Amino acid sequence: MSHDGPGRRVSLGRLIPIAVLLTGLGLFFVFDLHHYLSFETLKEQRAWLLGFVDEHGPLAAFAFLGLYAAAVAFSLPGGALLTITGGFLFGLVLGPLLSVLGATIGAVVLFLATRTALYDLLHARAGPALRKMEDGFREDAMSYLLVLRLVPLFPFWLVNIVPALLGVPLRTYVIATFFGIMPGAFVYASVGNGLGALIAEGKSPDFGAIFRGEILLALSGLVILSLVPVVYKRLKARKAVTDQSGRG
Repeated sequence: MSHDGPGRRVSLGRLIPIAVLLTGLGLFFVFDLHHYLSFETLKEQRAWLLGFVDEHGPLAAFAFLGLYAAAVAFSLPGGALLTITGGFLFGLVLGPLLSVLGATIGAVVLFLATRTALYDLLHARAGPALRKMEDGFREDAMSYLLVLRLVPLFPFWLVNIVPALLGVPLRTYVIATFFGIMPGAFVYASVGNGLGALIAEGKSPDFGAIFRGEILLALSGLVILSLVPVVYKRLKARKAVTDQSGRG
């Protein structure tokens, strides 16, 4: 055991989960495994992959789910490609569903590993500013997380980690992650669903599909809906203060 601040103990054993995930990420690049998560590999292996799905449907689905979960847990690059692959192999319904489930499972693994390893350590050294930010974020965690998931302004791995450091409840994190990434998953799965035609024409998929004007407009509408509870709560609190001042 190592001590960190008065009355606090930080166990080295609690660092093991995050150390394993970081080691996996490092090995991924050391052994150049990123070449396997590429469009070129998908194009070369598409016939074998489609054949495997046809012959071993349930097994293929579980394998894809596990691969996606592992990729997210280890913070590997290639989430968009995996979602496109899901749409290509499993269609417009099962494909995005498997992607969303896999991403959520992987995100939860990283969330729990981060919270277990770093939360106490961070808060042992945290000042009032961090605690104030934590209180504000936690108060409207569902709305803020939905916004961060709907619009990919920040890397997916970063949005997986920060809520764990800000004390967001696991249930809130799971719900916001699952539903927040669903629209984007369907966008990329639809790209994957037409991948066969793109390959036949010698074209590459549009990895920036989610940034098209019409897609961003739809996502903006969802973002506004997500922030309605926050705005309502702020207006209600302001009205209460105004009424109290008026009575005083």
